[in-house]
Amino acid sequence: MITLEDIKANKEVEALIKGSQKQLNAIGYTEHGHRHISIVSKRAGDILEKLGYPERTVELARIAGYIHDIGNCINRVDHAHSGAILAYDILKNMGMSIEEITEIIMAIGNHDEKSGNAVNDISAALILADKSDVHRDRVVNENLSTFGIHDRVNYAVTNANLIIDEKQRKIILDLSIDNKICPVLDYFEIFMERTMMSKLAAKYLKVWFELIINDTKLL
Repeated sequence: MITLEDIKANKEVEALIKGSQKQLNAIGYTEHGHRHISIVSKRAGDILEKLGYPERTVELARIAGYIHDIGNCINRVDHAHSGAILAYDILKNMGMSIEEITEIIMAIGNHDEKSGNAVNDISAALILADKSDVHRDRVVNENLSTFGIHDRVNYAVTNANLIIDEKQRKIILDLSIDNKICPVLDYFEIFMERTMMSKLAAKYLKVWFELIINDTKLL
């Protein structure tokens, strides 16, 4: 069976990851390279593992998390859909079963808040993992005076923990935001849609989603 380590060793996957980051650097977008995909891969797998899912489902979630953004190599617009198509060919050529491929491309094709929904367990875990990665390390622009709202909000987040409480069936996103850089309200201005998507993804997994910012529970 294809593993995450097999995916990491695949030269096509590596080229698409590098190409995706190159394109996003060119348009001044936040980081979507190895740092981001590694965090998303680990968190997606951790969510399902702690909730008691089978080992193979956990591994598929880690794979989906690692390759979920390769569509950015084609274009940022509709990157979830193009990424799913790219993933299909790569995974098929690697010998993965069509049943497993289907689960992964469903997740990749549904991870973007503009058009996606939690449609299987892996997609729900991927959504929660992806939307939880808000942090100043994602800001590529080094000139603070030219920050747009996305750069400013991400840069203001100094700590972002995703806590999986399997006993209370809760997933908690705990953020620390520097109010000197941007007010908390700015976070909701650009992330409200993602926050609601996370809440629905948690509901799909039959768990509760909580958002805590600066030690205050907001959701």
